[in-house]
Amino acid sequence: MSSHALPVLYLKPGCPWCVEVVAFLREHGIAYREQDVIADAAARAEMFKKSGQTKAPTLDWSGKILADFGVDELVPFLRAQGVALRMS
Repeated sequence: MSSHALPVLYLKPGCPWCVEVVAFLREHGIAYREQDVIADAAARAEMFKKSGQTKAPTLDWSGKILADFGVDELVPFLRAQGVALRMS
């Protein structure tokens, strides 16, 4: 799978929701591509174009957008995309 086929996670360094989401994705072995919207103005503009807002994290999963979310919103979103999650 090329890196361009991976879901894109737009985030802001130090954002507590971003840190939580990154930890969750890593814990569950879900591959993604990170875009830092503070350091990269183009990534910030891309996130805004896709989601209509500037809050992070924002996830682009093959064109399906989840914006301004935490793990509680991420779990049902991933399941709706067919991702099998083992929850403890």
